[in-house]
Amino acid sequence: MKIVDYKIFLAGNPWKNWIYLKLYTDEGITGVSEATGGLYTMPVVEQINELSRVFVGQDPRNPEKIYDAMYKALFLDTNIAMSAVEIACWDIIGKMLDAPVWQLLGGKTHDKLRAYANGWYQGPRDPVFFAERANQVVEMGYTALKFDPFGGAYRFISRDSEKLAINIVKAVRDAVGEDVDILVEGHDRFSVSTAIRIGNALEEFNPMWFETPVQSKDMKALTAVAKGINVPVASGEMLERRGDFVDMLEERVIDIVQPETLHVGGISGCKKVSAIAEAYEAFIACHQAQSPLNTAINAHIHVTLPNFLIQECFDDFLEPWSREIMTGVPQVKDGYLEVSDKPGLGVEIHEEELAKHPYGQTHFLRLFEEGWERRD
Repeated sequence: MKIVDYKIFLAGNPWKNWIYLKLYTDEGITGVSEATGGLYTMPVVEQINELSRVFVGQDPRNPEKIYDAMYKALFLDTNIAMSAVEIACWDIIGKMLDAPVWQLLGGKTHDKLRAYANGWYQGPRDPVFFAERANQVVEMGYTALKFDPFGGAYRFISRDSEKLAINIVKAVRDAVGEDVDILVEGHDRFSVSTAIRIGNALEEFNPMWFETPVQSKDMKALTAVAKGINVPVASGEMLERRGDFVDMLEERVIDIVQPETLHVGGISGCKKVSAIAEAYEAFIACHQAQSPLNTAINAHIHVTLPNFLIQECFDDFLEPWSREIMTGVPQVKDGYLEVSDKPGLGVEIHEEELAKHPYGQTHFLRLFEEGWERRD
């Protein structure tokens, strides 16, 4: 079997353009994947185009061999395109063998996956609004929800803004009660001292974690915060090298690891990171702030992991058309989702529907500007 062609599709999600990759083989089997690049789009498109010289003509039944060839072709560097190609190869293998990807990875260790809601707080930075929306999320069946209450803060935060952030967390906790987990997102915003002060203020609300309170790649800063507060710290979405995860875990003060599947080498890379985490008795909660296709990809990985903790999900809070551009994505029911049993990833993208939502140059979230929560 050979990869003979590929096609890239863009979907203009209002706050982050989504990128999809489809590989074509000489046996008529196709594989789909996601290559969404966070807050950049066209660089990833060109990454795929440039790497096509490496993956076109290769046998998709050897995803790690293809990934290694791309890694060497880039002089031992990595990028999102490489992960997307690797994932699409797994989709092809599953379809060829008439088996879901999770079965190819060793089978299930969980029957269903607990999910937490994200993207639900599109509106004013106001405690009353956050409390009302949090109640609605719980009524939908979610037992955990994540949010960033910190406005446009960067490194430091004003006294008034910090007070407002803490009041938002309090309002959400009061609204959902003690039986629902709240997860506080830091978006790499703070200096060490600021993060420690805020982390200590959060303690009384018993958050499940304080996510990326400082720069994710600054291991000394991350460790200092984890040692300085009694709230669990979660991180890992920006890391690419497996050795970076060893560096993050070796102090044994962080035990919630959030690899981004599209950064760490796709499905194979994420499984390797999960094994590293397991060696340190740490949990895995893969980062997922892309489209519903990546929800499905992560579900195939998560369901095989003995150290799985919880899965991130934006899907119920996206544009209505996000459910029209693809089928086969697992749905959250009563706070849990179940992975597909269909061959491969079990997802099909619909090209005609995708074409109705073109790339947009204004479709980029501005995390360090006030009002970004509105996602408008």
